[in-house]
Amino acid sequence: MENVYPLLNCFSLEEELTMSLYCGIAFRRKSFWCYRLLSTYITKTRYLFELKEDDDACKKAQQTGAFYLFHSLAPLLQQSEHQYLPPQHSLLELERLLRKFGQDTQRVEDSVLIGCSEQHEAWFALDLCLNGSSSINASLQKPEMEMELKGSFVDLRKALFWLNVKDASLLSTAQALLRWHDAHQFCSRSGQPTKKNVAGSKRVCPSNKIIYYPQMAPVVITLVSDGTRCLLARQSSFPKGMYSALAGFCDIGESVEEAVRREVAEEVGLEIERLQYSASQHWPFPNSSLMIACHATVKPGQTEIQVNFRELEAAAWFSHDEVITALKRNDPHTQQQNGAFPFWLPPKLAIANQLIKEWVEKSTCSSLPA
Repeated sequence: MENVYPLLNCFSLEEELTMSLYCGIAFRRKSFWCYRLLSTYITKTRYLFELKEDDDACKKAQQTGAFYLFHSLAPLLQQSEHQYLPPQHSLLELERLLRKFGQDTQRVEDSVLIGCSEQHEAWFALDLCLNGSSSINASLQKPEMEMELKGSFVDLRKALFWLNVKDASLLSTAQALLRWHDAHQFCSRSGQPTKKNVAGSKRVCPSNKIIYYPQMAPVVITLVSDGTRCLLARQSSFPKGMYSALAGFCDIGESVEEAVRREVAEEVGLEIERLQYSASQHWPFPNSSLMIACHATVKPGQTEIQVNFRELEAAAWFSHDEVITALKRNDPHTQQQNGAFPFWLPPKLAIANQLIKEWVEKSTCSSLPA
């Protein structure tokens, strides 16, 4: 009989047994790692993909899921000792609340999928005030809603100062999706109303079948340094006293590097010498942005700021000591005796704060608040 395993003839019986044992162990190790990954991140990701693509599966997930509530894009928060938490509501609780607030329980269809737990409990968000005629009634009932819900609808920009990382990310995703759906209810080609799928991962025009997906706008955010100081700026829309890193939207056709160089030149009249990527972050303001964070240094001897007042209200160089003091400031909204507001920085969850911390720690190895 012809030997169908000619390769094995090259080995002795002992070598074959050793190889078989090794291959078995390697296979079991590989299977173990695959199983471990598939039982957490991958299974969770694929479950969310299924809910986004299958309306029936998503409706079923709503039956056992949890809902986060918003009012005019402001999330509902409840205070628990020294922290603020977004409460979850079951579908039955939500339907009861909608009836009590005089709204149709069909409003559940306006909710959007924002994530799930490792146990595959789906999480949704619903704004009680958006979407047409119901918003007028909901606006009138906001105090009553807060009383019934035992919480407050808080502007998300303020809430980011109080939320933990997980809740902040979840509510940022929720607000971005809710805002996108509220602003994209009509097809740009036909002018006809579009229809969202159950998960809210897309909208479809029934007349021409064009599919619209939620999008993020790329934004470069750059901390400029001259070696011993960092450059921070503020816009008139910023809270009083707050300064941040330079930021701007990428133009069509630009690379990240080109966008950074242009923004710095436009806003403060400086030319970048070196550029280093740091990290990225989804940011829900103003209309869902992908923040691409970079460090940059200016050319030696070219540090004179020329502020573009069409873009900025002010810009200045700050020393390490000034920045460290601002990072440690616990209550930045407190007005000083002379009526001025102290110099303070974006919340810890913002990538601008991370950039500033990286710069300080790299330069001074100082211990900063987490």
